[in-house]
Amino acid sequence: MKGDDELKEIFLAEALENTEQLNKLFTDLEKDNSNKKAIDAIFRITHTLKANAAGMGFSDLATMAHTMEDVFNVIKSGNMVINADIFNDLFKANDVLCALIEQIKTPEKVVKFKGIKTKLEVLIRTSKEKPEEKISEEPVKINSQTDTPVSVSMQAEVSSVMSQIPVEDAVKEVEQTEHEETAIAFSDNIHVPIRKLDNLLDLIGELIIEKDRVIAMNGNSGRSRQNDYARLQRITSELQYSIMDVRLVQVNVLFNKFHRIVRDVAALENKKVDLSLEGTEIEIDRTILQIISDSLVHLVRNAVSHGIESTQGRLASGKSEAGKLKLAASSEREEIIITITDDGKGIHAETIAKKAIEKGIITREMALLMSEEEKIQLIFEPGFSSAETVTAVSGRGVGMDVVRKAIDSIGGVIGIDSVVGIGTTFTLRMPSSMAVKGALLFELRTGDFAVPLSYTKAVVAIQKKAIRSIGNNLFTTYLGKTISLVYLNDLFQLKDREELTKGGVMLESYHKTNDDEKIQVIIISFNNKEIGFVVDKLLQQKEIVEKPLKKPLENVKFISGATILGNGNVCLVVDVPSIIQSLFRNSKITSVKTQQVAV
Repeated sequence: MKGDDELKEIFLAEALENTEQLNKLFTDLEKDNSNKKAIDAIFRITHTLKANAAGMGFSDLATMAHTMEDVFNVIKSGNMVINADIFNDLFKANDVLCALIEQIKTPEKVVKFKGIKTKLEVLIRTSKEKPEEKISEEPVKINSQTDTPVSVSMQAEVSSVMSQIPVEDAVKEVEQTEHEETAIAFSDNIHVPIRKLDNLLDLIGELIIEKDRVIAMNGNSGRSRQNDYARLQRITSELQYSIMDVRLVQVNVLFNKFHRIVRDVAALENKKVDLSLEGTEIEIDRTILQIISDSLVHLVRNAVSHGIESTQGRLASGKSEAGKLKLAASSEREEIIITITDDGKGIHAETIAKKAIEKGIITREMALLMSEEEKIQLIFEPGFSSAETVTAVSGRGVGMDVVRKAIDSIGGVIGIDSVVGIGTTFTLRMPSSMAVKGALLFELRTGDFAVPLSYTKAVVAIQKKAIRSIGNNLFTTYLGKTISLVYLNDLFQLKDREELTKGGVMLESYHKTNDDEKIQVIIISFNNKEIGFVVDKLLQQKEIVEKPLKKPLENVKFISGATILGNGNVCLVVDVPSIIQSLFRNSKITSVKTQQVAV
């Protein structure tokens, strides 16, 4: 990539950060019109954006930023009173800035900005033409050096001192000051396109695979060689984790976007909502953050639209007028936990079940056998919506199933804790990095496989007599609980998912198993469902670098990717979410059936 293109990438990244900061600052200023720090910061950001855009030759973006800078120059001088109409215009102007930035990446896109620009210019002109109409009793006056008032006597003293300085020295002082103001300052930070980090991480993955292969080939080849391998192991490991560390970003990058989102949705719903953020310094892999960003937007919008009551409803319930919404992040070992908590009306399990029956998602008989937790989980089913009407925010029956799929795709888990009348908390547990994952390796007839440790609850060995066959399904007892059992050899022989419902196809390996044979079972836990995978042989626990399958293999069922083992063999990584969803949705192995067996 040419230098100009890299410079353009860096500019675009910084410009987008600028607009995100502006959204946050506008929201802060809307709550407190006298927030001098916010006014200063907005003025500084628009000034920087204008200068950078002009330097890069993006004249429309520079012009728009310049107009916004002028607005805040007037606000700083106390000649403009900030009101709700101005904030609406400022938010629209910031949206136009975002669109102009996107237009740089896609030049064919047409962005109209002269309307909002003219509107802001009229505001500026009106404020300058009628200074006597200033209403603000306490105009915002900003002194960039100090907020301490300068007395008349002090000003006179300063003038007196300055008059005693020789003209030549004064000129030198002015020149020095100008030089200091125009001197180029370099930041200690650099922006690196994520594409470069991805390439670097791929190379590290290749290095790890090659290291394992070399060590496996030479095996026990003397103490000196073993020491060499230990050093190689340490260096590659440190290199790998150093690169992974570079890819980490603070969740603050994403969380700060929600000030604007909550503000807009609350305005649409005519509600008052206070957003608070916690754990914004927690770091997470940038790719994971990007994948879950849309999911968090869905959850936050739903919390404001569905969770938090209207102002009248809250007051009638004895709650504060404004609803409370909290986004919090924390880390636990190698997991990142993000919670979205509201103090709204909570989720009524019976109402969810009733809606699910109306939409044909479950039957009345199934609902009678489901726990409250399972009924609430129905909100993640495709097509489910509890909204009575379709609005700009909700009611289209899309969103929550997309949320679960996104979390599943990164090996995460989503949970719900809701109390009617108190509120709801959604908990997202995700790996901190997708680059390297712990996995349990095992053998089947067709080769080596791996299952991520994040889904692995236990490994047990049972005899055939501990398995019960009912219809086309197998069950066993684990820690006093009845769970479904699946022979992965049978599962991977299926031509398509529809074959899951055919009688006997999932029992072939079971019938071939000798009565006294020990059966290796991996207990899998995913989204409150437990199931046992029967494998031929357990191998070892190992950190792997998973690569996605490429054409023409990208749609192989029940496989999420592959890695290369030290012996050179290709090891396929089992797609646990896909398997469990297929088994529990398309076959007779459902949680409801499991309860029936338990009874």
